[in-house]
Amino acid sequence: MDKTFRQKTENNIVYGIRPVMEAIESGQRIDRVLLRSGLQGELSAELKSRLRDSGLPVQYVPVEKLNALTRNNHQGVVAMISPIAYHGFEALVQSLLDQGRQPFVVLLDHITDVRNVGAVARSAECAGVDALVVPAHGSAQIGADAVKSSAGALMRIPVCREDNLKTVVHTAKAMGLQVVAASEKASVSYLEVDYARPTLLLMGAEDKGVSNDLLRLSDCRARIPIVGGIQSLNVSVAAALFMYEALRQRG
Repeated sequence: MDKTFRQKTENNIVYGIRPVMEAIESGQRIDRVLLRSGLQGELSAELKSRLRDSGLPVQYVPVEKLNALTRNNHQGVVAMISPIAYHGFEALVQSLLDQGRQPFVVLLDHITDVRNVGAVARSAECAGVDALVVPAHGSAQIGADAVKSSAGALMRIPVCREDNLKTVVHTAKAMGLQVVAASEKASVSYLEVDYARPTLLLMGAEDKGVSNDLLRLSDCRARIPIVGGIQSLNVSVAAALFMYEALRQRG
């Protein structure tokens, strides 16, 4: 890492056009890149091209957002450094199968509350879940706050960040995993599902639940019985119930 790069790095961010390009080229674990809305210029066009090639999540934001992250000359570009390394879903599942394991993976369908993501990760690590899957866009970012909320579990459990969750589900099914979707409208209790099989569990956000596209692809929908007046549980609590029932069945 050269002097310029070091000078442009602070508080888990990299700022400035060339330093961000250097971060991409050097393989830094970048969570996402924030670009000032309307950013123009030859050098910024080169950066945008590299971002397209890298597949990194990009978010266009007002300059005030960037100014709040650093008081230095960011040139309209800030990259957020990820505290964790991400895994490829297919390669990770194949590795588990090659080891003779029965994978149990939890997919978080666009959960936007960073505290919920952290809480699910904490329960998942405690329950022996093999991995978490999160979307690259439209969900809570796994930064320092998420790691803190997880009590460090996100540093221990493998996380897969994928562009297309439908592709993940199709891949899981092709690899022999059953796909179980948590749904309050299901007729099957979560206690009736056979989690001893290789399983991909779908958990959705509290306000919307698992998206319809993923529900249609699932092999089974299961609900947690609720007798009180509030008709839904916090997603982290619901996920913990599913995960610990799987742990019970798997011994």
